[in-house]
Amino acid sequence: MTQNIKNQSGTTPVWTKLNSSEQEAVMNLTEEYRQFISAAKTERETIDMAVMTAQNRGFVPLEQSSALQPGERVFATWRGKCMAMAVIGSEPLEKGLNVVGAHGDSPRLDLKPRPLYEEADLALFKTHYYGGIKKYHWVGIPLALHGVVVKEDGQVLKVVIGERETDPVFTIADLLPHLARDQMEKKMGEGISGEGLNLLVGGLPLTGGEVQEKIKQTVLDYLNREYGLQEEDFISAEIEAVPAWPARDVGLDGSMIGAYGQDDRVSVFTTLRAIVDLPAPSRTAVALFVDKEEIGSVGNTGMYSAFFTNFVAELAARIVPRYSELVLRRILANSRAISADVNAGLDPNYPDVMDKLNAARLGHGVVLTKYTGSGGKKGASDAHAEFMGLVRQLFNRHGVAWQSGLLGKVDQGGGGTIAYLLAVHGMDVVDCGVPLLGMHSPFEVAHKVDIYMAYRGYRAFLGA
Repeated sequence: MTQNIKNQSGTTPVWTKLNSSEQEAVMNLTEEYRQFISAAKTERETIDMAVMTAQNRGFVPLEQSSALQPGERVFATWRGKCMAMAVIGSEPLEKGLNVVGAHGDSPRLDLKPRPLYEEADLALFKTHYYGGIKKYHWVGIPLALHGVVVKEDGQVLKVVIGERETDPVFTIADLLPHLARDQMEKKMGEGISGEGLNLLVGGLPLTGGEVQEKIKQTVLDYLNREYGLQEEDFISAEIEAVPAWPARDVGLDGSMIGAYGQDDRVSVFTTLRAIVDLPAPSRTAVALFVDKEEIGSVGNTGMYSAFFTNFVAELAARIVPRYSELVLRRILANSRAISADVNAGLDPNYPDVMDKLNAARLGHGVVLTKYTGSGGKKGASDAHAEFMGLVRQLFNRHGVAWQSGLLGKVDQGGGGTIAYLLAVHGMDVVDCGVPLLGMHSPFEVAHKVDIYMAYRGYRAFLGA
């Protein structure tokens, strides 16, 4: 591998510094990623694919192991929405873990518990948007439905409608410009209301019968015929509306990938590939995939939950003699982590929101972000200089192309990651991920070189 290809923002793009075999490796890995991101459109689907990959690469469920030895590979899941994987190291667990953590949820539209209604001779589904979206992005595009339904008898049914060429799709019709004078005079954030994000799902009335809402009934009959669903089953369902298109190459040179959900499934993929490719390490390596980051890391599958600490406790109980709560605290405090999350890339259409000297650029490598937050670093986990130096040295030693980058100008806005929830245990944490254009839109853009370097960086960190 080419060495010493560190790349600060504003210098030559990384591609020119790669030899032909590395350029081929970039394209091979990102083609695999393109297929992954096309299929993993919900947090459940993401974990399902991660479990399949883990099992194919020799990882076994942690619950099947009574004791663990160096080199063993285990994983655990929780509620089908979060997952932890570990490769056991040769050093004592009390010396700490190397952790890379990402989140598998993305902004979307969730169906409400009572979604179906009829109006103006059309059937529609009501939605509630999830995460930070620009609502106007979600009108006038084809949407698919992904999710699960738990029926009254307890049967769990997976639903995917709108991905095959023969499937119908759904959409939210926008107001025609001829009649949109009032709408277009509103602020951009007010032009489309949350209650206006209703999916078109039907338009044919039931023939005959005494039913009053005949078009709604046609939809219910279809769902019952095809899936055995009753209207009440929506109460115990989690169905998400997501863009009904696959990931595509972007640019005449095929240098970028455009897809829904790259925040943060690009980090899930690269972390997953990093740990399954990892040889037996000295320090125990952990890959962590959590849910609910886009709405504050809450709930029993978010980073605020006990899932991560429970997983580490289960590892310790199988490895450490005379395990105790104090041992668990010592393990966590001595650990070090990468919060694997995307950053904003410098967009030539919107340069004024970025501090160009501290902005990440597409094609310049994985981004080290010392802190996120907003305004005066509110909500940030600010990495210590010593830890920044350690990661910088590690990446340089392993030929990982990296750049530094912050999330926009100081008073422009801001955002956060799971970093502060890892740091609460006392461990050192830094944000590190792929720069995106169009973050939180239905079609985010990432550079293939940056995806490859994220994989290389996470693998180097896990094995350090």
